[in-house]
Amino acid sequence: MNTNNLILSLLNVLINLLDVLLVILPILLSVAFMTIIERKQLAAHQRRVGPNTTGYFGLLQPFSDALKLIVKETVIPSQSNKILFYLAPVFSLIFSLLGWGIIPFGQGLALSDFSLGILYTVALSSLGVYGVLFAGWSANSTYAFLGSLRSTAAMISYELILSSAILIIIILTGSFNFTAIIENQQAIWYLVPLFPIFIFYFISILAETSRTPFDLQEAESELVAGFFTEHSSVPFVFFFLAEYASIVLFSCITSIFFLGGYHMPELFINNSLINLQSIILGLKTCIFCFMFVWFRATLPRMRYDALIDLCWLNLLPICVAFIILVPSILIAFNISPY
Repeated sequence: MNTNNLILSLLNVLINLLDVLLVILPILLSVAFMTIIERKQLAAHQRRVGPNTTGYFGLLQPFSDALKLIVKETVIPSQSNKILFYLAPVFSLIFSLLGWGIIPFGQGLALSDFSLGILYTVALSSLGVYGVLFAGWSANSTYAFLGSLRSTAAMISYELILSSAILIIIILTGSFNFTAIIENQQAIWYLVPLFPIFIFYFISILAETSRTPFDLQEAESELVAGFFTEHSSVPFVFFFLAEYASIVLFSCITSIFFLGGYHMPELFINNSLINLQSIILGLKTCIFCFMFVWFRATLPRMRYDALIDLCWLNLLPICVAFIILVPSILIAFNISPY
């Protein structure tokens, strides 16, 4: 009996690992192809030819870049804290990938349909700051340390805007569960009644993911390369993957919050077609991935003081006002999500 129980336990572990791999591998592939999409889209915006020689239409360029970086020599500063120097990029990548554990790709298609999924997501985005801070401090480099401080200050500041926008969605839905938020948007997407909130939310995730015009921690003209100035080879690849994994993850979460996730209006498609739900969510995610690159190609970089002033003096008071306004409207019109 003990042998049978051991075999069953090992089989359960293998099945769980297979489930995780079936989610992780497509995510890593999507991150890899996000890089080629960005380069091709930037080339289109700037009326030039992007990567087009490595593979058909340049599709193998991400794998070529990864191979080039992996075979490079890893240079470690002699006075650095080597343990944290290696752990910092690992932290950043792990926290970027853990967020996918609660994403519903369709009805019943989630690794964990966690009832407090939004709190889990906000906690992971907050913990991502530690990877950046450890990278700048452990390198024992002035440029890297300044980059990590600027990045940490910006991420913590815009975390307030992000949390305020999410709080309004929680008030409107009455749930912390992603599936419940999606189901509540069958009649109308939250993008329509909460369009001003969407603008604040998208600005905050641009700052959270260090994208233009808020990539002040990576300002080449001031800080060389930001908090990962001293990182090379595989540690740099981990930071690179973490950044693009965060972009794809936040694009997916944005489509869940404001575009109904895997649901489409009945006018266009019958939501009983479960096989198409993951494709619908993927297409909506691609829209926001396109917007990330579009803003990078269009907007100039802000000054750092303007970045902080925009958060604390302009966006945060308006977000607080909306936190008061939305519940007031729900009470005035006797609309109860509970």
